[in-house]
Amino acid sequence: MLRKIGKPVPDVPQSSVNADDVALIERVVAGDLRAFETLYRSYFPRLTRFLERMMRRPELVEEVLNDTMLVVARNAQKYNHASKVSTWIFAIAYRKALKALRDVNDPVDLDGSLDDLLGPDQHEPKDEMMQLQLRRVLGEAVEALSANHRAVIELTYFQGAGYREIADIMGCPIETVKTRMFHARRRLKALLPAHSEDLL
Repeated sequence: MLRKIGKPVPDVPQSSVNADDVALIERVVAGDLRAFETLYRSYFPRLTRFLERMMRRPELVEEVLNDTMLVVARNAQKYNHASKVSTWIFAIAYRKALKALRDVNDPVDLDGSLDDLLGPDQHEPKDEMMQLQLRRVLGEAVEALSANHRAVIELTYFQGAGYREIADIMGCPIETVKTRMFHARRRLKALLPAHSEDLL
């Protein structure tokens, strides 16, 4: 069964996870390499997923992720507690990804993007052909979005970020985030055939 894209996840308060991250950042500032390794391992899966979906260039993901964490290591003392640590790190990743995308002009690799978007199959065998077709169409529609629109979709529906946090990550007003989400959803609906519009 395809996962429906519903309402965005609302803003959540600072949590114990952020307190742990803050403690790690403070240890990184003090030169604790193990703290940085822990932080790196903690963020590696989430950043990988975010960068893969935003950039659609698998060959660049590892480089951008490592560049991001290098900035974190070198500038940990600049974390000012104005946002969650995750917001700060994702903002760095977002800027690094945009820069990398500006620096390349090769075609986007679409392989594997449909499975990444929709997750593992959970449908009955009789529905397999329809599911495959919908997965293909939805994946192609997402691929047609801009990097900014893909980032908003990923941060909202897959990273659980609220509009305020996304605005901090993308360095723009909340209204801009809302506008990007509106246009992203409208673009997806326009690209999807009538029988799959209920996905949105």
